[in-house]
Amino acid sequence: MRIDLHTHSTASDGTDTPAELVRNAAAAGLDVVALTDHDTVGGYAEATRALPSGLTLIPGAELSCRLNGVSLHMLAYLFDPAEPELARERELVRDDRVPRARAMVGKLRELDVPITWERVAEIAGAGAVGRPHIATALVELGVVESVSDAFTTEWLADGGRAHVEKHELDPFEAIRLIKGAGGVAVFAHPLAVKRGRCVPESAIGELAAAGLDGVEVDHMDHSEDTRARLRGLAAELGLLTTGSSDYHGSRKTCRLGEYTTDPEVYGEIVRRATGAFPVPGAGG
Repeated sequence: MRIDLHTHSTASDGTDTPAELVRNAAAAGLDVVALTDHDTVGGYAEATRALPSGLTLIPGAELSCRLNGVSLHMLAYLFDPAEPELARERELVRDDRVPRARAMVGKLRELDVPITWERVAEIAGAGAVGRPHIATALVELGVVESVSDAFTTEWLADGGRAHVEKHELDPFEAIRLIKGAGGVAVFAHPLAVKRGRCVPESAIGELAAAGLDGVEVDHMDHSEDTRARLRGLAAELGLLTTGSSDYHGSRKTCRLGEYTTDPEVYGEIVRRATGAFPVPGAGG
């Protein structure tokens, strides 16, 4: 089985619609794909309707968190999307995205970048607007060469000249909410230092003690040494280890199925979940 547990669609900051994503996942030879848009479950219905035969969909989300001033992401799998506490927190994060993005556009204009809110909103479309949409506008304007080049302290990275903080969950609270909704919690790309500051490894131990289920190890932003270190830490803490592409369509260079999760780990994630079930494709 080929299993990719971290992908994004136009419901957040990917460039594939949910329907295109599941079709592309099947074409890439995947057996299982998780849809983990940022702080939203808005792509579920479309992805389910379009799900090809032979592909299983794992409903999920990537939750925005912050610990001691450091931004981090928590992957939530197979939770009940209607559970009120977690649904309310996702809504708070989403509601903060538009004023935050507008404020970042304002900062960029103060830096003499001729960006407009109208263009950023057009790029985001119906998706949850975020920094990748602003970064795409910067690429169009020739300010940076690629989306990743916009995520530096020169521009949009945490602490950058045009950065604006947003409402984010405490990761310990995120774990509590995910578990309360019957889901499984996995720390996304925990040591991706190229993205900016990371929490110390001691914090991963504290999160494990609070109920964290796993860590995403095989990821394009982790070096081989980092992956080895994370595997050792996960073994010490009794955490599951996953691998995934973090696919964003054409917005990033990663490919569907570039990294995958061991079938036994996938089976354990499904076994632990009580809030939702994998969705088998029926040839949508």
